[in-house]
Parts: sequence; C-alpha cells; structure tokens
Amino acid sequence: MLVIGVLVLSSSASFTLGYLAGQGSGKGAASAPDSPPAALSEAGPAASGAFVASRNGTKYYLPTCAGAGRISEANKVWFASAAAAAAAGYAPAANCKGL
Repeated sequence: MLVIGVLVLSSSASFTLGYLAGQGSGKGAASAPDSPPAALSEAGPAASGAFVASRNGTKYYLPTCAGAGRISEANKVWFASAAAAAAAGYAPAANCKGL
C-alpha cells in the first residue's frame, strides 16, 4: 500500500509540474499584444472584403471564415485591407480560403 501511495503522489506531482511549466509556453503567449495597436478599428467592417482579427490572436480572417466566427464580439478588431492587418502584426490564417 505504501508503494502504491508513493507512486500515485509522485505521478500527480510530475503531472502538475509539467502542466504548470507548459502554461507559459502556450499558443501565442509571447506574441499576443497587451493592448491593441493604434491602427486597429473596433467600429466594425469598413466595407465589403474587410478583415477581422482577435485582440488576443496573431491571425486575421475574412468575416466568412470559421475562425472569424469563434472570435467574441468584444475581442474583434477590423481592418479595411490585408495590408493594414499585416502592418498591425497579424498574419493570414492558413485555414481561411481566399487569403
């Protein structure tokens, strides 16, 4: 019983330490902006063909892409062109056809 208890405790401790170590290296952790760049517009799509990105993300999408639908309204930032999104530090989403 003592051996099993030690194995369970050491396994739990190893898992917890690994989980905590991996939290800081999550997707986009180093490149996510703390505040939105000044070039961003939060007013909504400026025209047909506008692009949308998340404040917390690194990719921009067409409004018709599935990824754009997963961005909450509070985090959406809009760009009139792909060049404006790229200038603000965003990259095109690879899974969004048409970019």
